[in-house]
Amino acid sequence: MTKLPLPLLLLQPPAGAASPLRSLLLLLPPARRPTVMSAATSTAPSSGEYPSPVSPPYPAASKDVELRRAMTASARSAAFASADVVFEDEWLAVVDKPAGVYCDAFLTSLPSSVVSEDPATKPNLHLANRLDRDTSGLMVITKCNKVAGKLVKAFTDHKVKKTYLALCIGCPPTWEKIKICSGHGRSKHGAWRVYAMSDVGRSLPGGSVVRDMSTQFEVLGVNGKCQFREPYNFDTDDIESITVQEKAADQTCSGDVNNSAILVRAYPQSGRTHQIRLHCQYLGFPIRGDVKYGGVIEWNGVECDGHALHAESLSFVHPITGLPITFRSPLPSWAKECISTME
Repeated sequence: MTKLPLPLLLLQPPAGAASPLRSLLLLLPPARRPTVMSAATSTAPSSGEYPSPVSPPYPAASKDVELRRAMTASARSAAFASADVVFEDEWLAVVDKPAGVYCDAFLTSLPSSVVSEDPATKPNLHLANRLDRDTSGLMVITKCNKVAGKLVKAFTDHKVKKTYLALCIGCPPTWEKIKICSGHGRSKHGAWRVYAMSDVGRSLPGGSVVRDMSTQFEVLGVNGKCQFREPYNFDTDDIESITVQEKAADQTCSGDVNNSAILVRAYPQSGRTHQIRLHCQYLGFPIRGDVKYGGVIEWNGVECDGHALHAESLSFVHPITGLPITFRSPLPSWAKECISTME
């Protein structure tokens, strides 16, 4: 495209006269004429017309913490030697990811019993789902393109049922079970934020749009009081629902109660980036150690080396056999400790 001098772009022709810019463009060959769009016909919103997020931006302190954790995780991932395989057949493998390791490390760390060294039979490994760097728990790795396509589509179509455990610090909720629905997207600085449901479909900076996300939660315990239980079938349960339309109200509870340890189980109904972490922040009890979304960096005098979020279970229809299968991950140490203190 031929660049025009800035003065030509600023010229205003007399009333009734042809635009000098248009006249100049007509001198170019048709194939080289750029498409000129006036401000009146442009569909991109101005900066003031973008929807406003209803969750806060990243805290300033999170930048250094995240950099430190990323460097540690890179070193761990490079040295990661052998994945813990929960299930394996000729089409896929289910692995248990530790916290502080990047997902891609598993593509080169599956044991030899899962991956053949023979180039003729070596599988084409693919991550069917991903977990955040500091999230532990179950991931599925497929061994051929056909299975990868089917399973990725199952995740995308929300046909895979997932449960997560999270240890949160904040004001105890007044509900036992709840469903929260909101918008999700990147703000102008690239941060993932919660948006109002009424903003779903609206354009965001960078060309993306606000998308919907929903998560169901149940409280398992507060400060060690309650009893750990198996996941509910939320499809048959009538629970309270929140539709996010504005910024969350400030949580009001007394000093010590405001720092309660809350164990929750999350049932994500969609698969947006950082979805559970964002919804916990919005509900007033950020995940312990999740400094990016308002979580405490230190708990009981010990600095947290990551956030306390664990991918507990996966249920889906096997893409080849058609049989329903369910997998459970062993509990991480923080969850075992929390559950052992429950009354």
